[in-house]
This record gives sequence, C-alpha cells and structure tokens, in this order.
Amino acid sequence: MNTNAKIDALQLMLTDLRTRHEPIRHKAAFRGCQPEFQTLVTKLIEQLESDLRQEKQLLRELN
Repeated sequence: MNTNAKIDALQLMLTDLRTRHEPIRHKAAFRGCQPEFQTLVTKLIEQLESDLRQEKQLLRELN
C-alpha cells in the first residue's frame, strides 16, 4: 500500500485517540464533564477518519 506523511499522521492520531488515556479520562470525569468529553473525542475521531479517507482517495487518484 502506498502511504504518505499525512496519512501516517492521521492514522497515528486515530490510534492515539482510540487508546484509553487514563489521566485525561480521569481529569474529565473528575470535573463532571465525561459525557461532553466523550462526545468531543467521538467527533474528532469521525473527522480524522473522514480526513484519512480523503487523503487515501487522493493518493489513489495520483497513482
């Protein structure tokens, strides 16, 4: 599979977001904003997945 730096970065960000970060989760929960925090994480994941699909499509079109 062909790859480029932007695709690699998007994939790494998605992997990082999908991994549980206990300190961040605990801080959000402690402040009583866990549902809002999770909503933001979900939206960011969806946006990054969309960007990743677009970058992969552009790469396919160039090759």
